Amino acid sequence: MRLAAPALASLVILAACATPRESCINEATRDLRQVNALILETQQNLARGYGLETRQETRVVPSRCTGQGKDAEGNSFSFRYDCERTDVFDTQVPVTIDIAAERRKLDQLVAQQRVLERQAQAQTQACIAAYPE
Repeated sequence: MRLAAPALASLVILAACATPRESCINEATRDLRQVNALILETQQNLARGYGLETRQETRVVPSRCTGQGKDAEGNSFSFRYDCERTDVFDTQVPVTIDIAAERRKLDQLVAQQRVLERQAQAQTQACIAAYPE
């Protein structure tokens, strides 16, 4: 899932600002949040009847670039010229899924969610006890 990288970067930035209690609770609920995201994705796949795969594509586009130079007397100057820029972008591509396998996966994720909810609740209470505000 491509959302993981931006989410992880956001968490790293936020973790630098978080209190010890918030960091502890965030760590205690990390696995549960991941399973919740997978459940949502699986439910969406079942509702659509197909999955979505993220693929990266590149495109070369014309652009205007700026250069720096020096004239004969050593004076600096800038100039613009035509150039090409390569853009990379993500696209969502439909992919076939096995509906029965997707339902089994959802059942397993929901069972795992119940276990993780209990664990997260206990760990969150431990964080609150360890870091009272």
